[in-house]
Amino acid sequence: MKTFRITEREARESVIVCRKNAFASELAPLREKLLGGGGIIFTDSNVFALYKKQIEKYLGGVPVFVMPAGEEHKNEETLFHLLNAMREADLRRNSCLVALGGGVVGDVGGLASGLYMRGISCIQVPTTLLAQVDSSVGGKTAVDFGGVKNLIGAFHQPARVIADPSFFKTLPRRELRCGLGEIVKHGALSAPLFEKLVSATDLLDLSFLGGIVPENVAFKASVVRKDPREKGLRRCLNLGHTTGHAIELCSNLSHGECVLWGLLFESKLAARHLRTDREFGEKLAALCFRALEGGKMPPLELESALLDKKNTASGEVTLAVPVAAGAFEILQLPFAQYQAEIMKIAEELC
Repeated sequence: MKTFRITEREARESVIVCRKNAFASELAPLREKLLGGGGIIFTDSNVFALYKKQIEKYLGGVPVFVMPAGEEHKNEETLFHLLNAMREADLRRNSCLVALGGGVVGDVGGLASGLYMRGISCIQVPTTLLAQVDSSVGGKTAVDFGGVKNLIGAFHQPARVIADPSFFKTLPRRELRCGLGEIVKHGALSAPLFEKLVSATDLLDLSFLGGIVPENVAFKASVVRKDPREKGLRRCLNLGHTTGHAIELCSNLSHGECVLWGLLFESKLAARHLRTDREFGEKLAALCFRALEGGKMPPLELESALLDKKNTASGEVTLAVPVAAGAFEILQLPFAQYQAEIMKIAEELC
């Protein structure tokens, strides 16, 4: 077992536990505290179908709210339905919400726990590789609104994150590749992790992924610990995301696949405008292509990049771009120039 801690200035501590068999070892002892208004379990229809028996065995009697699975349900309607279920369960200020699922469940559940009675405790139990290495760590919570991803949200650190590699055996290969997108992003920001990824024989081997999750969690926790509210250093975690989010809105690719494409485009964009390590850039591109397993060029409707939350000026796009192993810089470009150069890079990659 490996444990990491994030403490904000307000002294709210987030404990992250990487451990197998989390239901029995971590959740079952909490059952009595969660009964009778002490808590609620929040999950989605896919996860509930897979783990209903475990929920009943270890947390029987605790209220369960199940949302429909899918990013399209990460909205204000689901959020308020959950808040109403929390009210009906008679949750109090000392109650706890257990978010059991992937990134959508974690984001909606985290936001609901931050809003209910101005903030109650939340335990994140991420069931996907993506959620374990990224969205469950750091306290970012949100719902999509008005066609913009994560437009309405807040920072609300979970009291505990339980990252259990046992969940991976139920994930399809594409879902593993989705998580790999964020792992490659972390690798671009951490030289030791980058070398492990480059030298890996099989990037999607479950044993390899289970072993590398704690390193990803440790890296992200170290960044969040230094910059919990994204005032400076934490912006590095947006590598690949400005272009990746734009691709995600106009394609049927997963978030992680879009991040991989975003890393490809933005690393080459960085080479056009900044002093970059050429060998690193070539290795990063090769790693992204390996992770994508020969995926076709996605559609490039980039207008939504103008709505990215990182932008600081009208008509400009702000990107965090990789420049060397473990190093990033902020690049700002007028949208028209950004769009034209991304299209040119796409032609070169074909």
